[in-house]
Amino acid sequence: MATKTVLVLGATGGIGGEMARTLLARGWLVRALTRSGTPGLRDGIAWEPGDALVAEDVRRAAHGASLIVHAVNPPGYRHWQTLVLPMLANTLAAARTNGARVLLPGTVYNYGPDVFPFIAEDAPQAALTRKGAIRVAMERELEAAAARGDSPVLIVRAGDYFGPRAANNWFSQVLVKAGQAPRAIQYPGRAGVGHQWAYLPDVAQTMAQLVERDDLPDFARFHMDGHWDGDGTQMIAAIRRVLGAPDLPVKAFPWMLARLASPVVPLFRELMEMRYLWKEPVRLDNARLRATLGDEPHTPLDQAVRASLIGLGCLPATPLASGRAGVGEEFGTAP
Repeated sequence: MATKTVLVLGATGGIGGEMARTLLARGWLVRALTRSGTPGLRDGIAWEPGDALVAEDVRRAAHGASLIVHAVNPPGYRHWQTLVLPMLANTLAAARTNGARVLLPGTVYNYGPDVFPFIAEDAPQAALTRKGAIRVAMERELEAAAARGDSPVLIVRAGDYFGPRAANNWFSQVLVKAGQAPRAIQYPGRAGVGHQWAYLPDVAQTMAQLVERDDLPDFARFHMDGHWDGDGTQMIAAIRRVLGAPDLPVKAFPWMLARLASPVVPLFRELMEMRYLWKEPVRLDNARLRATLGDEPHTPLDQAVRASLIGLGCLPATPLASGRAGVGEEFGTAP
């Protein structure tokens, strides 16, 4: 089989970087845009100078690519209203020129409570937030482009990301703090309310398996199940087991403080917008994905949590002392 080429936009981020590494390991030629780094070949990835906001940069970098991974967002939650759709337009133009498929990592905040708690791919998208409305507009643009025959499109949606190289998410910024051993777990959800998590290496493997199929329709949308925490306690328990700290305290996230600070702290403002996703169970239905792949890649929870804590600098890579229970026997092998 001929080697395929992919352009990854957002390769320095969590899902973009994971996709770049996963496709590289599967034999793809991987290119990525860099605005401030040094162009050239690093770790097997060909870094091209350019900006996702400059159409010519994207078109040039996408030359010969059969896939463009659109995993790029404006930094720091700023200027979404003015930057997100123009970046997508540049990706679609480059994809049309090269006959490439566009892969978009989807988000749960496209949806509102009208479709909770169990969400299929064709559920109505009635977003409650500014970012959610923009994500809905993105998916509409992609669906229209596929219908026109401009470019085939794949959207894969999953729960809240976590992983060893993902530092901008609820797991690494709230439950634990990247770079330090946890003294407590801070949990944003209500007691007894389920929550869906997605281990980034599993997400990337799922996406890679899908894009390598030759039977996908021009517009394909899939949901992942990932790790479903039915009552909000399973992720907490896994962190405690992996750390060997069964009595590690659990603290509630200070939503009131976040509300008071949100007018001046952009991160808190964005977290407040997502609060509704923690108030009631929200679960994606992966029946279509299972019918297509047979099953979805699924790393056991403790194994995924341990790799994440090590990668985030919250846990040493060396084995813990033998007197600390729960480590080493919980881990299996990912399919």
